[in-house]
Amino acid sequence: MRYVVVGTSGAGKATFAQGLARQRNLSYVDLDSLFRGPDWTPVDPAEFARRVATAMLGDAWVADGNYSAVRPALWGRATDIIWLNFGRVTVFCRILWRTFHQSMTGEVLWAGNKDSLRKAFFSRESILLWSATTYTKNRVKYRSLQQHPEFSHLR
Repeated sequence: MRYVVVGTSGAGKATFAQGLARQRNLSYVDLDSLFRGPDWTPVDPAEFARRVATAMLGDAWVADGNYSAVRPALWGRATDIIWLNFGRVTVFCRILWRTFHQSMTGEVLWAGNKDSLRKAFFSRESILLWSATTYTKNRVKYRSLQQHPEFSHLR
């Protein structure tokens, strides 16, 4: 089995995917960790694609993330898509809690990055703003992708 877990920011993709990987004894692929470099900078697109291709070499895995740049390759290898499609209030409350928690604990994320309340509330790069502004767009996108012939093999 090769699962891809998708959903808008704050839907719980990583939490769900990690749990599924543990339960099924599968490797876990965190696309955010493959994409992010120091200071929140993205890695070079070719490097990101290479990292994802390497992570997908196994016969069984669970990946989470919404990266359209690698969707054809990732979804092309997947057997199942799990879309976490929760309501706007649920998603926003989750991302707000996660941001507070990670900011207050100083949890180190990918490539040494850390969340900050300043960035969350007073920046155009706010994950809260990103989640709120991409919520509807993501729902439309994933509904449409379900009908796409290229991905008809996916359960």
